[in-house]
Amino acid sequence: MSAAAAQSDNYRLIDLFLDMQAAERGAAENTLAAYRRDLDHAGEQFRRAGVGLADAEPEHVAKFLTGLGEMGMAPATRARKLSALRQFYRFLLAEGLIEEDPCHGFTGPKKARALPKTLSIGEVDQLIETARGCCRATHGGERYRAVRLYCLLEVLYATGLRVSELVSLPRDVLTGDARVLTVKGKGGRERMVPLSGAAVAALREFMALGLSAEDDMSATVATRWLFPSKSAQGHLTRQRFAQDLKEVAEQAGLDAERVSPHVLRHAFASHLLDRGADLRAVQQLLGHADISTTEIYTHVLQERLKALVEQHHPLAVKKA
Repeated sequence: MSAAAAQSDNYRLIDLFLDMQAAERGAAENTLAAYRRDLDHAGEQFRRAGVGLADAEPEHVAKFLTGLGEMGMAPATRARKLSALRQFYRFLLAEGLIEEDPCHGFTGPKKARALPKTLSIGEVDQLIETARGCCRATHGGERYRAVRLYCLLEVLYATGLRVSELVSLPRDVLTGDARVLTVKGKGGRERMVPLSGAAVAALREFMALGLSAEDDMSATVATRWLFPSKSAQGHLTRQRFAQDLKEVAEQAGLDAERVSPHVLRHAFASHLLDRGADLRAVQQLLGHADISTTEIYTHVLQERLKALVEQHHPLAVKKA
């Protein structure tokens, strides 16, 4: 098979796999994009070895995985790429498009489960207060963007939403009880998340502002999304929110590299557990399908129990 034919066949098979993931498993757009990147990368490496994805043998997979290590890719990245290949070949095998799975018998690199990066309660307070201060110090379009960022921060820290869920909230999510949001998460699963008083107040302030004249968006876009934008999606992008967040982090005197929407999601979960919340409740709020995903936060519970014993157990040895 020529290189061009192999590449064309790769694209066709990847599209079939992604269609299945979207239709049968409800995979989100970001998940599908990640699968495509990983499979395109593997397909390109196999093509250089003279084979297409459908014709790959175990030795091609082994060489691909070895190459990832030689390139210095992190264990988590290598494990993700192998996982994508595994699922891809299981699909091809189930569809009768290949006779043997070339990934059979391969195991991913062992890696320690990293603790989630987070911020202290004081750092989150500092971040939010800085964003609130920017609202008072700006006017016009700048004030609109400042109030929007402050609103996003309050809602994110109050709910622990994924950033993709937050920026794509529809405007009608505010109908009904103003103290609760109904969110559609991964796989189309809906969950209800309560809002704090501060988040409710921030939302009211943002909605009262309306769109600034310079944003000049159509009424359709303006009424469809809670956080509208002139982006292709019609709503604020994850990238723009992350950029605005880093800017306000610098103004707050924090290390901007430590601050991201996902870090604030981690902070939400960690601070809830630190204050005594049940792990199952946090699982539901975060929208995790499996509690094993939420268990990464158990280090917070362990530290709290350790502190409890050290402070209150009569036999605890206190160092001077």
